[in-house]
Amino acid sequence: MGKKREEENPDSAYGEPAEFDPTFNGPIRKRGCTDIICCVLFLVVLLGYIGVGILAWLYGDPRHVLYPRNSTGSFCGIGQNKDRPNLFYFDILKCATSVNVLETALNGLQCPTTQVCVETCPTEFWAVNLLDYGKTPERVFDPKYCVPSLNLKEPGKNVKEIVDLELCPFFYTPTKSVLGRCLPDFSRLGELSSHFDNIPGLPSSVNETVALIQNGTGDITNSFSAKDIGIRIFEDFASAWPWILLGLVIAMLVSMLFLLLLRFTAPVMVWVLIVGLLGAGAYGIWHCYWEYDNYKQRSASISDVGFTTDLKIYLEVQETWLAFLIIISVAEAIILLTIIFLRTRILIAIALLQEASKAISHMMSTLLYPLVTFVLLLVCVAYWGATALYLATSGEPVYKVVALNATTSSCQDINGSVSCDPLNFNSSVYPDCPTASCIFINYNEEGLFQRNLFNLQIYNAVGFLWCVNFVIALGQCTLAGAFASYYWAFTKPSDIPMFPLTASFIRSLRYHVGSLAFGALILTLVQIVRMLLEYIDHKTRSAQNPVARFILCCMKCCFWCLEKFIKFLNRNAYIMIAVYGKNFCVSAKNAFKLLMRNIIRVVVLDKVTDVLLFFGKLLVVGGVGVLSFFFFSGRILLPGNTFQSETLNYYWMPIITVVFGSYLIAHGFFSVYNMCVDTLFLCFLEDLERNDGSLQKPYFMSKNLMKILNKSNKVPKKGKRDN
Repeated sequence: MGKKREEENPDSAYGEPAEFDPTFNGPIRKRGCTDIICCVLFLVVLLGYIGVGILAWLYGDPRHVLYPRNSTGSFCGIGQNKDRPNLFYFDILKCATSVNVLETALNGLQCPTTQVCVETCPTEFWAVNLLDYGKTPERVFDPKYCVPSLNLKEPGKNVKEIVDLELCPFFYTPTKSVLGRCLPDFSRLGELSSHFDNIPGLPSSVNETVALIQNGTGDITNSFSAKDIGIRIFEDFASAWPWILLGLVIAMLVSMLFLLLLRFTAPVMVWVLIVGLLGAGAYGIWHCYWEYDNYKQRSASISDVGFTTDLKIYLEVQETWLAFLIIISVAEAIILLTIIFLRTRILIAIALLQEASKAISHMMSTLLYPLVTFVLLLVCVAYWGATALYLATSGEPVYKVVALNATTSSCQDINGSVSCDPLNFNSSVYPDCPTASCIFINYNEEGLFQRNLFNLQIYNAVGFLWCVNFVIALGQCTLAGAFASYYWAFTKPSDIPMFPLTASFIRSLRYHVGSLAFGALILTLVQIVRMLLEYIDHKTRSAQNPVARFILCCMKCCFWCLEKFIKFLNRNAYIMIAVYGKNFCVSAKNAFKLLMRNIIRVVVLDKVTDVLLFFGKLLVVGGVGVLSFFFFSGRILLPGNTFQSETLNYYWMPIITVVFGSYLIAHGFFSVYNMCVDTLFLCFLEDLERNDGSLQKPYFMSKNLMKILNKSNKVPKKGKRDN
């Protein structure tokens, strides 16, 4: 009797139960636009976002990042240097002693030495010695490593003059291409000959030369050759892509099969998990008692240990295991009593899981909708990345005259203060600075657009977050509308409307863009605050005292919890929007009150669903991952030598790709299932409040749910129900 009163008279502190509406039979078709102001704001921001992308495309040039530039400002690997993709530094020691090498590698022209585009990087040791000064230039220098405009056969040029003007390098060591730059090959520096001891311009000894090169360029050269590894990975994908695709198809089939089998196996899986949890607790109690009794017989007491920082010592005294025994026993008793008293609600959760599998089997098109969400998210990510790249490279490059080791006053006056044009630069203009060169400094920051690049990057990030959250909200609202159409069909599947997923998608875009944008904006603001807190924590970490660290940690934890709550509230608000067509605030309020009136059912269903989906993802990802490991590592052989793992450079790359892709596929399928469960649950709660099983107010829930609740419809509304 008490349970019946609880079901029929929910707590009025969270609002009155939903009233019966004889005209209601599913998602309302006659509805109007909601949250128009937020819709207009979202469209304005979206237009501004498009405008930022257009400006970035007009002013930006991603070639600054993708390709290195030589001393004349020309890109290597494209245009006139199409056949010369690598950048060669004449004097790498100047890079090592004067600038940050990582910035040199990324910006290409910040090293104050001549740089030319070459077809291949040098692979041998070479240097100009004193005896070479008496020879003709064409006998000393290799023209492919000299300035392209230099004619070595031109009369009047001697070796010393060419070296002083940096028209050709006076030495080089074996190098390898790293990000398109010729940087020293450390594995061969030990082969440097003693002939390098007396080379003009180099340190006095070979060891000093090697140490200087290693210290100056080691940070980036020792990392890896991105281009070489990238080519090998591309080769692996080119040979293994059919099998990678097959692995992803297997993951898709396993995910789909798991969701459909939940209709029959959900009760078994849930009770197996519950029994397993109780069994683990029982074993813990026995083990703790065994350890306690063992140390008790040895008279190992905590008084004999005292205080120590070695925590392992405390595991060797009887009091520790007695405390563990008490804690686990109390937890086991709480879990057991909870299961006993909430067994009916666990049965309801199982029935809803089965009903979700049944709903998906009647609307298989819902399993394909994650592809739409994935494509839209991919567009958002690509647009954000391209806009950020174009913004970062906007503005014309600025070149300054730079002279290394400037000693004279006239040379110091021009050093870094005089602009120049690398295409028309002539060092003879500065006779007092023979080492003067025209070097790239940065990108032009003058002008309204350039001065607001930081603000535009922030706008790009905010617009990206808002668009991503909107796409996710659109998917949730669309799926909720489709599954609500299933629940409120009295006779299933005959009463399910035609193309419920398409109809729900059109309704969401036509009427509720503003409401979806409103919910997405709230979540975006919380995420921005979290990002700011992380940024502040990162920048001030070295100056933080314990109090500041504690406050920042508490704030990050609070906003993390707030973000989780906002996501939960938004999810249920979108369900109410899809069903009733109200604005976001009203829908969120109604969903929150409805859930609070049934809070115990909410907790039970949420945990049961989370555990099942967790094990489902583990099954899909783990199973497909193990299968791909045995296949790509050569432990599973195909007949006829269809595929040989020995041909792969890195067999773990296809495995990682399959595992990551399997997780995305499983997450996509299971997110549909999770949305189905949440939608059916809210509809079920509304059904209980609206109807009583009478002829005028029949229940729409399945017979299984009515059986669990000891409820029934007196007279069916339309023939025999297929539930």
